[in-house]
Amino acid sequence: MIDHPNYDVDPWSVRETALNLGTLAQSESVFALSNGHIGLRGNLDEGDPSGLAGTYLNGFHEVRPLPYAETAYGNPEAGETVLNVTDGKLLRLLVDDELFDVRYGDLLEHERELDFRAGVLRRSVHWRGPSGREVRIRSTRLVSLAQRGAVAILYEVEPVGISARVVVQSELVANDDGQVVAPDDDPRAAAALRAPLHGEESYVDGLRVSLVHRTAHSQIRMCATMDHEISGPDVQTGSECGADMGRVTIAADVGAGETLRVLKYVAYGWSHHRSLPSVRAQAHGSLAEARHTGWQGLLDLQRAYLDAFWERADVEVEGDEALQQAVRFSLFHVLQASARGEGRAIPAKGLTGSGYDGHAFWDTESFVLPLLTYSAPHAAAYALRWRRTTLEQARERAHQLGLAGAAFPWRTIAGRECSGYWPAGTAAFHVNADIAVAVLRYQHAADDPAFERDVGLPLLVETARLWHSLGHQDLRGSFRIPGVTGPDEYSALADDNVYTNLMARLNLLGAADAADRWGDEAAELHVDDAEVAAWRHAAAATFVPYDTRLDVHQQARGFTEHAVWDFEHTQPDQYPLLLHFPYFDLYRKQVVKQADLVLALYVCGDRFTDAEKVRDFAYYEALTVRDSSLSACVQAIVAAETGHLELAYDYLGEAALMDLQDLEHNTRDGLHIASLAGSWLALVAGFGGFRDHGGVLTFAPRLPPALQRLAFRLNVRGARLHVEVVDGTATYTLAEGRQLELAHHRETLTVRAGEPQSRAIPPAPQRPRPSQPRGREPRRRGSVTASD
Repeated sequence: MIDHPNYDVDPWSVRETALNLGTLAQSESVFALSNGHIGLRGNLDEGDPSGLAGTYLNGFHEVRPLPYAETAYGNPEAGETVLNVTDGKLLRLLVDDELFDVRYGDLLEHERELDFRAGVLRRSVHWRGPSGREVRIRSTRLVSLAQRGAVAILYEVEPVGISARVVVQSELVANDDGQVVAPDDDPRAAAALRAPLHGEESYVDGLRVSLVHRTAHSQIRMCATMDHEISGPDVQTGSECGADMGRVTIAADVGAGETLRVLKYVAYGWSHHRSLPSVRAQAHGSLAEARHTGWQGLLDLQRAYLDAFWERADVEVEGDEALQQAVRFSLFHVLQASARGEGRAIPAKGLTGSGYDGHAFWDTESFVLPLLTYSAPHAAAYALRWRRTTLEQARERAHQLGLAGAAFPWRTIAGRECSGYWPAGTAAFHVNADIAVAVLRYQHAADDPAFERDVGLPLLVETARLWHSLGHQDLRGSFRIPGVTGPDEYSALADDNVYTNLMARLNLLGAADAADRWGDEAAELHVDDAEVAAWRHAAAATFVPYDTRLDVHQQARGFTEHAVWDFEHTQPDQYPLLLHFPYFDLYRKQVVKQADLVLALYVCGDRFTDAEKVRDFAYYEALTVRDSSLSACVQAIVAAETGHLELAYDYLGEAALMDLQDLEHNTRDGLHIASLAGSWLALVAGFGGFRDHGGVLTFAPRLPPALQRLAFRLNVRGARLHVEVVDGTATYTLAEGRQLELAHHRETLTVRAGEPQSRAIPPAPQRPRPSQPRGREPRRRGSVTASD
């Protein structure tokens, strides 16, 4: 196996022992810190050089026009773009009048470490300037999980050999035009907005500096404020500020063996509604709380928060050290993307970069929330409550489209539809069922009646109304949903996409059950018995297209009758196909961007027989090019279920190492949060065989030859289940709770506290390894066996 040369393999951290400017932007994403509320890219403390500077506040965005060559009714008129806001992590250093810059002088040592247990980014540097003067620099950066508005940075400078004149400039900088990155031809990149923050107030009080800005169009106001604690010999300080810049300058004569220590606290507040004094008070309050807690207190709270998380969520892998590191890296970053995102979305890149303009997609509900539901359920509830706050906008969008209920956006920051390409945006209605099924999953796993009543019920009801108006009953009595786009974006405006239809079925049944449970509240939403009966009837009559000649399900009606894409004459540098071929050509061929029908085999697996899964998986493997980071984890899950354990292991490696090895060459724009969550899915749902269909927990674990042990934890209905797979045996233990019903390879078990249950694992069926399109095979990760 080949691992990225930048990073050492360690089970609890990512460490970079040399600075590689060629991969600087990627490392800035990898070393990002966030809490779901505030996000800091892993930029160097001094700001320069940088691949993509970034400080992000969840939901803070600007509105921009969406241009069209031709106008059409129903097209979204405005887009939303995440902004790189006031940068508070800057600490510039001068040593005897020489500006510390890693590109000049000699970088004798440079190490950075992202610690998954401490929740901090550490940096240590030994630098010799052009004049020969040497210093050691140490910094530790923290974005607090316990105090969501607070950031803290400890910066220490120690001369080597002889004393030195040291100056540290601690800055707040807004609208740094040098950080504007022009968009390229990749639609996954962000739009470029120049100087989007308009100064409203700048303020200095001793070592505290504050800047207040507002956006021109979205009218969101923010305050960034910083304060300092300084220790060291003979220190002098000064402060200044302007509309877009605040600076505290610390100067000291530091002797050999002495250290200048600068502790910088930064806090942010922002709001679309509150006044300037209120936003300022929010930021200053967060700053005061952080200072009161102190540096060691913040470190202790961070460690305690993460200790509790790892107790609930850790996944242990033996036999592949790089995979063990990668899955913990994934869990850590998914937590960072969501932990304190109270009332806001989980963007596709989290708060690690500006890719996709900072938008949230269906990725959240379909890939991220399964992990959070069973490991950090409070964060899953936050994300779904955010969808509830945007319900009125979704109702308006449905009305605009001539539909009932609510039509949630394909891509958004604040709740409005921001997709300027409607065949892959508006037509991808499955996002509505993805949200509904995420609601049902959370409700099955959590004991949260208030959520069911106040959040789940309205979301289920309004999305069910959408499906009932979007579909129709044909002359044979089947419920059909025409003209939609499924997860595979290389097939648009298809009739009866299997994934969409089956997910809509779950949505309709879930809404009907919720209306029965919450009758009075459903009546307030004007639900009556006739509407519930109509939902149940549509669900029972849902059409699922099948090709009897090929004996496989059609991804959508007629899909298997299209010509197959000419994979043999497609060159490796022509992937992803969307950057080299017109959608018109892609839409007319059998070529799959990402798991679609195969995703249905997993999410709606109780609607397929084992034999159907085997045939369907083999057929669609030969068509799937994985031009999306969302595909590999799903293919890993179904490969494991159908007995292709080596293939599943290969796909798992791709999902887990997507960003650590920059497999899609765009980690510079931010991490692939859904793919990271997908590594958990591939292990837990793939090799752990975990399914939760309607609240019934089942497991069918099997490991590939390369892995000796897999252990994971699930939190379900107040119980904490520990699952361990080793030596052909699975053991189920309740670490918390009194008892839990589950099934192991279809054998029903009752697991009680203090009574672990162990069962043998039946051998995997022996089947030939399915083929993939030429040049799109996953990189082999494990040993190759004769049967696979």
